[in-house]
Amino acid sequence: MHRLIAYRGFEIDVELTPAAEDTFDVTFQIKGGTNLGVLGARGGRIPLRNGPFTERWAYLVGEIAGQAAVDVLLGPID
Repeated sequence: MHRLIAYRGFEIDVELTPAAEDTFDVTFQIKGGTNLGVLGARGGRIPLRNGPFTERWAYLVGEIAGQAAVDVLLGPID
């Protein structure tokens, strides 16, 4: 299951993979934006730890992790 979230000129692609009944492992990938070249080979999918999560939590933690990664890349919002 996928969800794309627009954030600060990037897209955060959150992917859920079934782990057990009603729980999911989460990965995310940052796409787009003009500064993505800074990431180079590290622009691949990133698995999140401490799962599996329920579907609702999985999307939430995937989105927050992706937003944090973009914030690290671009710096704080002015």
